[in-house]
Amino acid sequence: MPPATPPLAHRALYEEVAELLRQRIFKRELEPGTWIDELKIAEEIGISRTPLREALKVLATEGLVTMKVRRGAYVTEVSQQDLADVYHLLSLLESDAAGVVATKATDAELKDLQTLHKALESAAKAGQANTDQFFAVNEKFHMRLLEIANNRWRDQMVADLRKVMKLNRHNSLLKTGRIEESLAEHRAIMDALTARDAALTVQRVREHFANGLEAAE
Repeated sequence: MPPATPPLAHRALYEEVAELLRQRIFKRELEPGTWIDELKIAEEIGISRTPLREALKVLATEGLVTMKVRRGAYVTEVSQQDLADVYHLLSLLESDAAGVVATKATDAELKDLQTLHKALESAAKAGQANTDQFFAVNEKFHMRLLEIANNRWRDQMVADLRKVMKLNRHNSLLKTGRIEESLAEHRAIMDALTARDAALTVQRVREHFANGLEAAE
C-alpha cells in the first residue's frame, strides 16, 4: 500500500516554516554559507525538528539550502558561475515570455504592466530609502509579464531561478546608480511592449539581464 498522505495541518506547518526561513535568507538574516542551527530554530519558533527538516528539504530543492553529509544544512553560497548560469537562463526564459506578451497581450494587460512600471518609477524616486519597495514592485512586474505570457512550465522554472538570484540581489541593485539604470531599462522594455515590437522587446529584456549580471559581479 502507498504511504498515507500527511495530514493537511502537518503539510501546512512545514510549508509555513519553509516560507519563514526563505524570507530570513532573502533578508540576509541568514547569510550565504551560514550553518542552520536546527535545534535553535526549532526552539525559537516552537516546533519539533521534524517539520523543520521537511522545510529544509523544500529549500534544498529550490537551491536556497545545501545539505552536507554529517554536517547539516547551510544557506547556499552562489558562485559567480552559478550567478552567470542563472542570469543566462532567466534572460532566455523571460525574454521569450516578453516577446509573446508584445504580440498577444490585450490592451488591458499592457495597462497592468504600465501601472506596475509607474509604481516602479515612484519607488525609484524615493531612492535608497525605499529599496525594498523597488525590489518588490520589480518582481511583481516580471511575474505579471510571465503571467500574461501564460506558460506554467516556464513560470515554475523562472520562480525557482529567481529564488537563487535573490541570494545575490542586494549586491547588484544596491550598487550606486544601478536602480536608475534598471529603471531606464524597464522604460525601454515598456516602450517596446507598447509598440508591440516582439523582436525589440526580446532584445531589451536580454540587455536588462546582461546589465544586471554585470552589476552583480
